[in-house]
Amino acid sequence: TIKHRKEEELGLMTAVLRGSNVSLVLDMSALGSVEPLNVAVVTPREAAAREYLLCAGRPLTRLQLQDVVNNTHKLHAEFAEIPMNFIDPKELDIPNHGTKNRYKTILPNPHSRVILKSKSCNDLLSSYINANYIRGYLGHEKAFIATQGPMVNTVNDFWQMAWQEESPVIVMITKLKEKNEKCVLYWPEKRGIYGKVEVLVNSIRECEHYTTRSLTLKCGNQTRMLQHYWYTSWPDHKTPDSAMPLLQLMADVETDRRSSAAMGPVIVHCSAGIGRTGCFIATTIGCQQLQLEGVVDVLSITCRLRADRGGMIQTGEQYEFVHHALSLYETRLSAETGQ
Repeated sequence: TIKHRKEEELGLMTAVLRGSNVSLVLDMSALGSVEPLNVAVVTPREAAAREYLLCAGRPLTRLQLQDVVNNTHKLHAEFAEIPMNFIDPKELDIPNHGTKNRYKTILPNPHSRVILKSKSCNDLLSSYINANYIRGYLGHEKAFIATQGPMVNTVNDFWQMAWQEESPVIVMITKLKEKNEKCVLYWPEKRGIYGKVEVLVNSIRECEHYTTRSLTLKCGNQTRMLQHYWYTSWPDHKTPDSAMPLLQLMADVETDRRSSAAMGPVIVHCSAGIGRTGCFIATTIGCQQLQLEGVVDVLSITCRLRADRGGMIQTGEQYEFVHHALSLYETRLSAETGQ
């Protein structure tokens, strides 16, 4: 039966994924997007991975959330089961796209990638940016854009995307350098012109963990406001000691998003645009779910993020940190509502 076959496929996927983290990355790197692909043959492994990303879930009540935060072994085991959903470079039919990727193995999944409007239909490279639309709470289309930290040759593309997509907020969760370059400085001190977009810095507000810049963007005879948040206290290859600054950042971003005239996606980036970026987006969605449903399903949220952009939430420690942040948020929520 179909049900029996699906169980067999999921069993096969579980077996495949029980290797080390290194083999997990190698095994999963060939997987395509979750949307139907225009190929004649889908291997059982690919089918099982898609099934997992579409169907896996484990809603947690308040008590279960607190319990699972204390059971890190269980969380890490659950995380290791989730297909990475990285794509094969051959799936991106764009000549020389490698010149615009910060990391050669971190590529935008084709079905959800952001396409820049280009003067020439034939110039595929000018329409390419390493960025994906990410669904939000309840599958809200294009709630976020997850992207890599801009490079010297992609800064103009980045601002073109911010303008084209009418983004109200940019969230940057990386230093410019951590051992090596993670992101170039892509905004001006006062005023800068990036391709067709002019960026003006109106004001700067320094907090303990992040800096907020109020920006004006101009293109042609149009003007828009945009808030830029630069979160600098997330350590490289680790997770923060406290989740409080992340929750505060999230609250500020949500306030700005709601009050902004621009209705586009919130742009989130770190260096590769999958690890810390994934944590921020997953925590935001999880908090919304807790607020409205009283439960949270981090497994399902992570699967959905990876369906849109491979590798979102990069490590077991980051997966653990998202649960920790949500547990803290839930405790505050319960205190406020007196439950």
